[in-house]
Amino acid sequence: MTLLEIFPSLRSGMLSPRLDATIWPCETHYDDLGRITIGGVALADIADQYGTPVYVLDESEVRRRCRAYRKYFPDAEIIYAAKALLTKSVAAWVAEEGLSVDVCSGGELAIALAAGVDPQRIMLHGSGKPFAELEAAVHAGVGRIVVDSITEITLLAAVATRPQQVLLRLSPDIDVHGHPAVRTGVADQKFGFPLGSVAAVDAIDRIMRQPMLELVGLHCHLGSQIHDPDFYGEAVRRLIAEMSRVRAEYGRTLPQLDLGGGHAVAYRCGDAEMNLPVLADIVEDSLDAACALNHFPRPQISLEPGRAIVARAGVTLYRVMAVKHVEGGHTFVIADGGMNDNPRVALYGARYDAVVANRHPTGPHMTATVAGRYCEAGDILAADVSLPADLRPGEVLAVPCTGAYHHSLASTYNGVGRPPIISVRNGRCHEQIRRETSADLLARDLG
Repeated sequence: MTLLEIFPSLRSGMLSPRLDATIWPCETHYDDLGRITIGGVALADIADQYGTPVYVLDESEVRRRCRAYRKYFPDAEIIYAAKALLTKSVAAWVAEEGLSVDVCSGGELAIALAAGVDPQRIMLHGSGKPFAELEAAVHAGVGRIVVDSITEITLLAAVATRPQQVLLRLSPDIDVHGHPAVRTGVADQKFGFPLGSVAAVDAIDRIMRQPMLELVGLHCHLGSQIHDPDFYGEAVRRLIAEMSRVRAEYGRTLPQLDLGGGHAVAYRCGDAEMNLPVLADIVEDSLDAACALNHFPRPQISLEPGRAIVARAGVTLYRVMAVKHVEGGHTFVIADGGMNDNPRVALYGARYDAVVANRHPTGPHMTATVAGRYCEAGDILAADVSLPADLRPGEVLAVPCTGAYHHSLASTYNGVGRPPIISVRNGRCHEQIRRETSADLLARDLG
């Protein structure tokens, strides 16, 4: 008989430290059987009912994060970056919490509209918008379109039959020193126009000369996983100066400044993340100083959190397929998912944690690497994590902080369908996205 069986009251105190509050949804607990629960639903039950791998999404956590942004930025427009994760339910949740929605394609636009999002609260983004998608956005009546190239100005001028508000994306040449794939605020990259460049001046001039295009502000995006809020303060200073220059040149005061997103979240215990109250103070102080220096009226600020809204709300479940102990090397736990449902490890070197969800292990642990099922050496889910030494095939692993850029980046590599999304709230679960089957894959193959 174990100590926990003799003294059941010790269970909560011994189990709680395993679930770090910075990477799991707030409503993550253990039930009386030692199983991890989220939103009042045992993860092992979800795995049994819907199969694995499966994405689990805590609706309450999504709404909680929306409310945090509304709390700390009461005068700003919060625009959810849909590329992180978009389903009709997610779009409805964020809209109900007062957020606008930023879409990057015709498909994302269609999902947002199908969810009932007010078109005026939708913003179209992207670095290479096809004519058909610009046309669809204009005809749908989206509130704003972010102009990313000279070509888009020409295409928008051709398709707009009524005044269309636009923002111009500028790169303020601020290096956040991250992975090259997510540094989008430097001058030498594909997005927007370098601040102060001939191309940027030309773009502003072209928009001003189009009667159906209304330039209402400037836009920037500095990168992803930024935890130092000072970068945003510097962006405010540089862009307010440019807005002042536009007013002097054209006699028009731009009323909006979009600072993008990229706010860091913690994926593993100890990771740095963005402090929202500090970010709010820095943005506010920078606005006061920049506007006073340039004698410019305060514009409305917009922020575009995506990952920061949904990442921690998501947990992915897997079944253990095999445990391999390599003599003199690593221990590999082979799961039934991998780079199809989480390509971020292969793309960005992202690091995740993993725990057993169907029981509380009380014995010794081992250091192991959770690897995927796919035919790639780089198919890793979580490296060097602590798992029970008696881990067995068939047990359920839970990988936290998988709400962002998992479903949206998932693929059908090796002919394996994408996982379902199951939302949880108040002890109930709902199938948002069903599992993709072989029949779905064959339906598109016309050979």
